[in-house]
Amino acid sequence: MTIEQRLARLEAIEAIKQVKARYFHACDSKQPDRVRECFAPGDIDLRYGRIGEFSHREQMLAVFTELACQEHIIEMHHGQNPQIDILDEDNARATWGLYYYLIDTRQQTVTQLAGCYDDDFVRIDGQWCISRSYYEVTSTQIFDLSDGLAKVVFAGREASRDLDDPGKQAG
Repeated sequence: MTIEQRLARLEAIEAIKQVKARYFHACDSKQPDRVRECFAPGDIDLRYGRIGEFSHREQMLAVFTELACQEHIIEMHHGQNPQIDILDEDNARATWGLYYYLIDTRQQTVTQLAGCYDDDFVRIDGQWCISRSYYEVTSTQIFDLSDGLAKVVFAGREASRDLDDPGKQAG
């Protein structure tokens, strides 16, 4: 590999890290338009477990806006340990660990999830975008805060829907 090829590869890896970081930050700061910019236009493949499966970014943004863009929902997405493979000059695949923390002030609960993203990225007009993203939960902790103390409701891989139903977050 030439120095130019190596540099282009490193620049692509850094640009992909920045896209995912912008996505996490936009989710946490409840900025749907910034979230939209992280995904490719047109057909995409998003599978986010109980959040849903989406074939276009606008579908995902409608659910994101309904569930996450609420005053009583406080989220923290912490992406970690990226492993990025540049497949060619316009395509890449990556995996990311996610530590996710949700405070629901209305229901007085805290949910902590860990999991893994398996993503594809495509470069369109010089900008990297997410074109496919699958998320799998690997651990869950749910706490009830209603009595003034954190009471464990669930600890394990994935809670049942009656304990962890994203639809209950909606305004």
